[in-house]
Amino acid sequence: MTHLPILKWLRRNLVVIGGLATLAYLILPNVVVMVFSFNKPNGRFNYSWTRFSTDAWKDPCGVADMCGSLSLSLQIAFWATIGATVLGTMIAFALVRYRFRARGAINSLIFLPMAMPEVVMAASLLTLFLNMGAQLGFWTILIAHIMFCLSFVVTAVKARVMSMDPRLEEAARDLYAGPVQTFLRVTLPIASPGIAAGALLAFALSFDDFIITNFNAGSTVTFPMFVWGSAQRGTPVQINVIGTAMFIVAVVVVTAGQFIANRRKNSAKA
Repeated sequence: MTHLPILKWLRRNLVVIGGLATLAYLILPNVVVMVFSFNKPNGRFNYSWTRFSTDAWKDPCGVADMCGSLSLSLQIAFWATIGATVLGTMIAFALVRYRFRARGAINSLIFLPMAMPEVVMAASLLTLFLNMGAQLGFWTILIAHIMFCLSFVVTAVKARVMSMDPRLEEAARDLYAGPVQTFLRVTLPIASPGIAAGALLAFALSFDDFIITNFNAGSTVTFPMFVWGSAQRGTPVQINVIGTAMFIVAVVVVTAGQFIANRRKNSAKA
């Protein structure tokens, strides 16, 4: 009988407990990376704890070519995000708002990069670039990243556009707003959460990609490729420093976005 209150409490909070356990499971690798960014390894590999040190944080670019590869990855991710977000937003609006021939086929084909194994897409893109005589490097990586990020942006923006109330745009037109004014002042602000979500997802996927980049990079080395190459010879602590910094930035961006969204929601209720 004494166990009944505990069982009732577990039954009431089972979903919350499961969610917290899943969150802890997902965050645990990031915590390990964060802890080992303060390690002073005794040897080439940073796999066992030796002693606390902030040397790597004081000199995050202490490993040759690491910050150069990081800068390259950030540039590619930035431009891939811009390209995929602009194209993906236009495709999403076209698929939701307009009726045209082959619309159903395009709707299905747009999800192929999400369903296709990355190694197959990487090999296909490499074949395409070689047949075109393109020199592998920055531009081939950028084109490849825009291509596989496009589907994720379309999915995020399309879901938002489908949930939009068309009567709001009709009301704007009834108040003599032109097409451009209606889009900028009504349509775009309502669709912006989906566009922002797609852009953040595209940036994360582009920055993190290894397989497609490795096939189409030539002699160009991005940060994921640098990490993979370093792991063959040793694991510098600075890699954990960069990983921790990126994790903190991502958490800050997501938290700020959630705070702004909640603030807007509260303002609208008031």
